[in-house]
Amino acid sequence: MQTDFGGVLPELRRVQTSRLHPRFLTSLHYAEGDGRGRASFETTFDRKAGLITLRQGKEEATAPLTTEYHDPVSLLLWLRAFGAVDRAQAQMTGGHVLVQRLADTEVGGVPARASFLRPGGAYVYVEQAPPHRLLRLIQPTDFGPIEGALQPPRKPQPERRRRRAS
Repeated sequence: MQTDFGGVLPELRRVQTSRLHPRFLTSLHYAEGDGRGRASFETTFDRKAGLITLRQGKEEATAPLTTEYHDPVSLLLWLRAFGAVDRAQAQMTGGHVLVQRLADTEVGGVPARASFLRPGGAYVYVEQAPPHRLLRLIQPTDFGPIEGALQPPRKPQPERRRRRAS
């Protein structure tokens, strides 16, 4: 997932990469950076060794892996798949996130289920019908709220061969 920030924030690009457990949609590996080289932040969840490894710059720390963890991307994908619950708790490396279901609404005319995440105060809107697309994110910041209207990636158009006139 690539996020481009602008508006009230200085122009900034963050590239987030997440590898997920196929059944639980929890994180196996997460990296974040500017997309131009090595990640500035990286987390690895090694189930065999039972360790979490966090790297930020040249600093590295490990801790015992005692539960399933989400990263920012896996949490959004988990909300797509399982977000119809009234309340849920997700573990992230920084602590617990409480997910609270809000009243259903519409985003751009599309019926959506809404969730509120604490701490952080983010709102996540997911399409009610399959394929349950992420429709909108609202994240408060010190500069004001950042709102993202999400659109599915465009499929590349196949190249058409031109016939030569004979």
